[in-house]
Amino acid sequence: MRNKSLMLVALVLGGFIFYTSATGPFDSLVHRSVFLALVIGLGLLSFPLGAGKSWRPVGIIVDVMLAIGAITSCLYVTVKADEILSTLPWATTQDKLMAATLVLTILEVARRAIGWIFPMLVALGIAYALFGNLLSGPLSHRGFDTAFVTETLFLGDLGIWGMLLGVAATTIAAFVLFGSLLLHTGGGQTFIDLSMRIGGRSQGGAAKIATVASSLFAMVSGSAVANVATTGNFTIPMMKRLKYPAAFAGGVESVASTGGQIAPPILGAAAFIMAEILGVSYVTIALAALLPAALFYVAVFFTIHVVAVRRALPLVPEADLPRWPDVLQFRRIVPILAALGGLFGGVLTGYSIQYSAFLGIASLLLCYVTFGILDRTPPAQMMRMLMTGLEDAGKGMVIIGVLLAGAQILVAMLNMTGIGVTLSTLVVSVAGEQLFLVALIVAVICLIMGMGIPTTAAYVLVAAVLAPALTRMGVEPLVAHLFVFYFATISVITPPVCIAVFVAAGIAQAGWLNVAGHAVRLGAATYIIPFLILAYPALIGMGGAWEITTAALRALAFVLAFAGALGGARLTGRRWLDAAILLIVGILAVLPGLAPGLVGVIGLFALYGWAWNVARRNQLQGAS
Repeated sequence: MRNKSLMLVALVLGGFIFYTSATGPFDSLVHRSVFLALVIGLGLLSFPLGAGKSWRPVGIIVDVMLAIGAITSCLYVTVKADEILSTLPWATTQDKLMAATLVLTILEVARRAIGWIFPMLVALGIAYALFGNLLSGPLSHRGFDTAFVTETLFLGDLGIWGMLLGVAATTIAAFVLFGSLLLHTGGGQTFIDLSMRIGGRSQGGAAKIATVASSLFAMVSGSAVANVATTGNFTIPMMKRLKYPAAFAGGVESVASTGGQIAPPILGAAAFIMAEILGVSYVTIALAALLPAALFYVAVFFTIHVVAVRRALPLVPEADLPRWPDVLQFRRIVPILAALGGLFGGVLTGYSIQYSAFLGIASLLLCYVTFGILDRTPPAQMMRMLMTGLEDAGKGMVIIGVLLAGAQILVAMLNMTGIGVTLSTLVVSVAGEQLFLVALIVAVICLIMGMGIPTTAAYVLVAAVLAPALTRMGVEPLVAHLFVFYFATISVITPPVCIAVFVAAGIAQAGWLNVAGHAVRLGAATYIIPFLILAYPALIGMGGAWEITTAALRALAFVLAFAGALGGARLTGRRWLDAAILLIVGILAVLPGLAPGLVGVIGLFALYGWAWNVARRNQLQGAS
């Protein structure tokens, strides 16, 4: 019964997303309240209380009560939407009860889906709004009663029904549906096969396959943790089968899945929220992220290659690789190209992001059905595949929808109390107006705040509290938001609470601390790239062609030197001396001034060229 109900609600939610992507959203409160009602219903079905326990009957009663209370509260807002927006009503006892029930249900579903940390942060934000007047010092505020908090959260469009839930219900929902249908209509297997052909026959090929495949999946899924759980079940066993250390395999998968969220063309869900907060187009965010993402993957690939050469990791056997003619079959590639073409064609034509996603979905479905008819695939089988895609899209929206509803509650409380401005002022005052020190403090706090929280929610929190600290120092808003976005993203691989690593370690059957060590080393460049963006805004396109080119060369030299030092690149044969030389050259490359930059860039490539020639000579002598 529960499974059938779950499938039905997931299909309704997927259908709602598809319909509104094509026709446009309803009025804001109507659209968001209906969306949240469906998400909560699906969340309670997906994460039942007491499942498999002897007290499950009690859990059923609790779930039914929460569902009735929360969905009734959402539909109340749906019906009263015009009145709420036009009259801004005073909170009655009934309103307070419905608001409390809805907030409690959101936090409970979030707890079941991702654990205690995030709900506790939101609850702390509400408690601070209600009782912050009891504190002393700069963190104190005038205090707000339950009626005012209810009016803010429930009876307006700045609380639960605010911008974050709006983005989740429109743009992010459309992309989740796009990604789910793309993967379920054959795109997933094509991604894996392409990855195997691209990286399979080079040194460390299995790890490179994992990097490419996981990146492709993560760009579509928008969740590092979900991606590790999906592609990790393929890539990690493949690496272990080829005698890669289990912890190394888990680290590769963790980093690759995380990197997909910072890589264009799709990035993760947080990019859409960033565009909304900054008031710029999504294309602007994607273009700004292009060079930093390229630097990230260059660093990861090079580190993997250096480690593979040093450890003599085996190649993937040719027999295990798909043939190029099979991978590049017309009927496999065309649907993916049609989907991406419809999506980006819509964006470049000026349509909204969600309608562009609809165009991509429509193009994909047209190709899928056409090739299905030509292959004489039974219509029932094609329909089952599409229904599975719709269902998975609906399920995928549970965590995103509930997280962003919860994050919107917290952001509303932060804005109401002014704590974000207070904290950013404190950070700047502690750092003594030194930009690098402010950035360092912000980075550390971002990593701490993001631990145990999915990337999207982590970005929302740090953007509200910490990005203003950088903009107060004169940093461009886009630079500031990308800075905190990167650190929010890599918090999922940063110990001690690194949820992407925990999942990868479970699949790899390795100690999570060892997996985390490999993940941090492989993704170490990501901790440095945000600081490079601060120093050289041209890396995100802020400047002329000469500035962008020189910034890119400096940053490339640095990440290659950094990756080589961490991976154990061999120059003299003495590990610590080699690392020291590479780091010195890398630092010279990014120092201000033309002379040190030239020395660093030219010196780095000269060192690697010399080392490659020596290795090649030794290889030829060994062969003779």
